[in-house]
Amino acid sequence: MQSWREVSIPVPWGHISGKWWGSEGRRPILALHGWQDNAGTFDKLAPLLVANGFSVFAIDFPGHGRSSHYPKGQFYYLYWDGILLVRRIVRHFKWSNVTLLGHSLGGAISLMYAGAYPDNVDKLVSIDIAGPVTKPEKRTVADTAFICDKFLDYENLNEKRLPAYSRDDVVDLVMDAYKGSLTKESCEILMQRGTREAEVTGGLHFCRDVRLKIAGLAPFSRELVVEFAKAVRCEVLNIKGKPGMVFDNENFYDEVIESLRSGAKRLERHEVEGTHHLHLNDPNQMAPIVIAFLSEFDPQDVPI
Repeated sequence: MQSWREVSIPVPWGHISGKWWGSEGRRPILALHGWQDNAGTFDKLAPLLVANGFSVFAIDFPGHGRSSHYPKGQFYYLYWDGILLVRRIVRHFKWSNVTLLGHSLGGAISLMYAGAYPDNVDKLVSIDIAGPVTKPEKRTVADTAFICDKFLDYENLNEKRLPAYSRDDVVDLVMDAYKGSLTKESCEILMQRGTREAEVTGGLHFCRDVRLKIAGLAPFSRELVVEFAKAVRCEVLNIKGKPGMVFDNENFYDEVIESLRSGAKRLERHEVEGTHHLHLNDPNQMAPIVIAFLSEFDPQDVPI
């Protein structure tokens, strides 16, 4: 694989970790992973982009991979936190603009950022997602008590007593949880950043913050997602896996894409054979589409 280096960005609650491929003297493509994944999700795609002259900086979101968890008592509002984090990174490196590459949650956050900062995004590549997942109001009301109570229960967990697993057990658990979306090789790649050694008992702990499981407060309405999409002005590439991820309402995916047409400078949409993790399992089918779309990308010489 193409060589990369670990990058750490200081934040008020600790640090954000990431992997940087390619030249360190130019503005990279900022790559954002999916829910409970990590920067390793781009381990196969990033080298293909680097081979075509691009740099890639893939981060671990807070509570994921090697990034710091939020302090005790702080809730994860994934989408809103994501916009703020992207802006924090842009300011950290003093970039005037950014090109975003997002998978799943990362793609939804990229759309929101591009809508919130329409003059500061050059291009947006979204993999197997159109926008944030929405939730009906009645379901939000029904879920709220469970989420709050579970959040408070998780606060009292003793991290030293978290279960430890063998590497084979970790792979089996993750493969089962992802329901066929990952190959075994892809699972092992994600778990390189997704696990850590258990100091007391031996074996492996999962790195991700358990509170991420119940980060379901402040959901989005369909109307709000559409308004974010309409505000996007950059060039947009959307790649949907076939079959990819099964959405509760496939028609809403199309509605978000159509909403992008009203303001986006350019919109491309492709379907590529593969599961939700098509970019990690076999990026060779989609990489030429991404490279062609980014071919006019003119990275600025910005030192890290």
